[in-house]
Amino acid sequence: MFEFSIKLLGLRVFVSCMGLAGNILLIIFIIQTKSSHVKSFELFLLGLAAANLEEIVMINLYNVVVLLTSSTNACTWCCRLLKFLTVSGEMASILFTVVISVYRYQKLCDAKRVNLPVCLDSIRSAWVMSGVCVMLSTFVGLPIFAITFHSSVENITENSGGCLPDFFYCSKTDCPTINLVYKYLFLLLCYLLPLIIVTVSSCLIVIVLLNQEKAVIPVDEFGGTNQHDKETRHHSLHRSTVAVIAAMWLFQVDWTLYLILQWILSPNEFPFWLEIEFFISTSYTSISPYVYGFGNHLFSLKNFKTVFKL
Repeated sequence: MFEFSIKLLGLRVFVSCMGLAGNILLIIFIIQTKSSHVKSFELFLLGLAAANLEEIVMINLYNVVVLLTSSTNACTWCCRLLKFLTVSGEMASILFTVVISVYRYQKLCDAKRVNLPVCLDSIRSAWVMSGVCVMLSTFVGLPIFAITFHSSVENITENSGGCLPDFFYCSKTDCPTINLVYKYLFLLLCYLLPLIIVTVSSCLIVIVLLNQEKAVIPVDEFGGTNQHDKETRHHSLHRSTVAVIAAMWLFQVDWTLYLILQWILSPNEFPFWLEIEFFISTSYTSISPYVYGFGNHLFSLKNFKTVFKL
């Protein structure tokens, strides 16, 4: 059992380091190579990478540092604060994924409407949407400071410092209404609804790609009148769209699995819930920056040489 725990810890460290490296590189490449003219899509990727970074750091702090704290009284508010920051980062990552999926579908649908760009093409609108994502992610985490914190659970060890694997937990005989309301609204609005939107968007994108054998490249996103340039830009847009679809499918697998486990398992009675939640949450945040980076030619040898002066 101890050997298994060591291997699991090593895997956690590897996934976390991979996620930190991927998101940091994505931010650096976008800022350095797109500094003259950052487009809406790159801005959304920046927001996604920043949210991913926060989530990875906070979930590790919550699962490692806080759970090893011996002072229960001192740790209670630490638990709430770190859980709030973890949830905020997680929700921001989910919301930016939703925005990216909807935006890519709109761009693909309007590929033939050269003179009619979508609303989010405006960098000002993109900044506003990014701000909305951050505010909503902050808002949905605030009830963590208000829910009743039940720490008397039989299977929680003394060194947990009062931090529970499941903040929604409450006894069957004495469960405050706010806990139940927050739990079901949170699962439905913050996980299920975004999952449905991303799933529908990905299906629509696939349908559009199958129906459009020769997509017309919008001039507001890609310039150039030469036919060879148009074909090159079309290939770039197609590769970027495939990357978005791959990231969305990863998103769907992760959060569908999370919702299923949340409904069939009791987190405080399942000994490996924290590990399961960690790998479900960090698998998307750790892999998606590489999918977006390679799919959008950001993780290229040319950019590596430019940024790191190789």
